[in-house]
Formats: sequence, structure tokens, C-alpha cells
Amino acid sequence: MDIKYNLKPASERRTEQFTPEGNVGFGKLRTDHMFLMDYRDGQWCDPRIVPYGPFEMAPGAMSLHYGQSIFEGAKAFMHDDGEIYTFRLNKNAERMNNSANIVCIPNIDEAMQLKAINALIDVERLWFPMQEGACLYIRPFIFATEDRLSVSPSQQYTFCVMLSPSGAYYAAGVNDGIRLLITTKFHRAVSGGTGASKAAGNYAASLRAGKAAAEYGAAQVLYLDATNQQIEEVGAMNHFHILKDGTVIIPKFTDTILKSITSQSIMDMSEMLGCQVRQETVMLDKFIADIESGEIIEAGGFGTAAVVSPVTSYIFEDNRILTVGDGKVGKHIKKIYQVFTDMQKGKIAGPDGWVKRVERVEP
Repeated sequence: MDIKYNLKPASERRTEQFTPEGNVGFGKLRTDHMFLMDYRDGQWCDPRIVPYGPFEMAPGAMSLHYGQSIFEGAKAFMHDDGEIYTFRLNKNAERMNNSANIVCIPNIDEAMQLKAINALIDVERLWFPMQEGACLYIRPFIFATEDRLSVSPSQQYTFCVMLSPSGAYYAAGVNDGIRLLITTKFHRAVSGGTGASKAAGNYAASLRAGKAAAEYGAAQVLYLDATNQQIEEVGAMNHFHILKDGTVIIPKFTDTILKSITSQSIMDMSEMLGCQVRQETVMLDKFIADIESGEIIEAGGFGTAAVVSPVTSYIFEDNRILTVGDGKVGKHIKKIYQVFTDMQKGKIAGPDGWVKRVERVEP
């Protein structure tokens, strides 16, 4: 499908490269335009780029009542050649359709998803924030729009892509670790549910647990399975730990864990990183014992926003604190972060096809 362009008048659009003073933060800003496409009469139609602004939606739109909404998150980077490049967008498109299947939303052809995102980035090139470590954060999402109060899949949807000029997540590099709350009270997902999807409702359900974590001085919750015996993931990232021989362990993906594209990439990059990376079922008791014995020396989370979030300690509901290693960010995490971000920014070569240039097209 051809994309229609309904752009702001030239006098109202950005005319110079965005050069902000100070870190612009993460996810706060918006560019001039957004991409929209609608689903009606059994097909996706009317792909268009329009000025960024509010949606007109009926109060009875089914997403507002029954939560039929999914989203993705990706990044684009400017390389030294002045061109903008995306990172593994095909994996985001694939995961979007997996989420859609889980919550009964019609799939969008992966090639069309990539075409939409690239076209919008191309229009908004001047919004890329010119500062070290910056990116264009990409947020595609789908929500149900049919005006019907019935618990069943909607027959109408909107697909939207918006961009957020964002600064470096870690302005001074990966130097500080976070604390996680290990809780038996809150659970993120159960088998057979929506845990493996990037459904909006999963994140709404995590807010109460997040408030509890803050009361313990923790940044987020490390969720366990329904039996409270296995480690699953953190609400906004996949969990991992590193053994004293440098091996990276990521919990096995199940239908209660969202497959982080960063985690999948780390597994594919083991040779580049010079270490073994494997998945296994992680039992909580053994995890605790291995930290206490020194077998586990580093831990953290993998995700799009931060890439790597070092975890230097855990706290339990009885206020017991478990410190990882010497309580500082370790050398293996620093290396993973450096290699991964250097690859995204084009400073070192990555696997073929992972980093792709956004083509310049005249609307």
C-alpha cells in the first residue's frame, strides 16, 4: 500500500537539526508527525503520515473498556555518516504480530510495519537530537476502536507509530546499579495468559507491584513464577546473571515471559562478546545460594530502553538484602553494554542485516 503524506506546512515544521541543550530525557518529546493506518471491513487500509495530535475516538471504543491494545519499542541511531539507522526492526514487527495473536488483533504485514516506521523517520530526520548517546525512540502501537460494549474482539483498529527524540539513558555510562524487590506476593503473569505479549494491560498490572518495590527502596520487582520457585523476569526487562567464569544465564522463555529483543541479540552475539550465553530454568533457591557463594558475580536486566540495567542488590519482603558480588557494576556488564551500543551506533560491525539505513524518499 502506498503511504499518503499530509504534512504540516513548511513554516510549521522543524527546519534545522535538533540540537538540544542538556540531556533531553527519555520518551518525553514528540516529533511533528505520526503514522496512522486503520483496520475496517476485514483489512488494513489508508496508511498515512499526518501531524501529531489527539485521536478522535468514541467513548465506547473497545480498547478503553476491555484493554485490547498492544505496543512495541525500538530505537534508531545516527551514525558518523550523518544517516539514520534502525536496529533489528524486523524482530519488533515479528513480536508485534505475536502480541496481536495473543490478544486477538489482526496481524499487520511485517514489510508494511517496516515501511511505515522508515517513512516516518525519513520525514522527521531533523528531529534527531544531536548529542552523544541520543536516539529516536520508536513507539508503534495498535488499539481497538469499534464502538461496542461487548467482551469480544473488536472489528476496527488503529495502528499508530510515533517518535520520541531521546537522550542517553545513562548520561555517564553504566556506573550505578539498581536494587530489585524479590516478592512472593505479586506475579506478572500465569501460563496461558498474556505474559508473552507486549499488551498494555500487562504494564497497568505492574504499577501496584512497582509502588510496593519503591517502598522497599527498589527500582522494580523481580517476578517469580506462580509457584514462587523460579525466577522469570523484571517488569520492564528480561533478567540475567553472570557466573564467575563469565557465562551469561538468561531464564528460558516461556509463555509468561516477554522475549526481549535485546536478550535474543545478546544470545546471538556470544562470539562477539567473547563469552558463553545460554538459557536455563533459574530456581530461586539456587540463585540465592550461588550469589552467597560467589558463583554468581554480576546480574541485571536486558531491554530496549537501557540496553543493560545492572542489578547490584536484591531485597526481600522481610527486608533481608542480598548483595551481588562486591556491590558494584562488574566488568562483564560494562563490556556487554559497550559492545552492544557501539554496534547500534555503527562504531563496530554487527551481524549482517541487524543495522539498516533509513532510505531518503521524497514524499
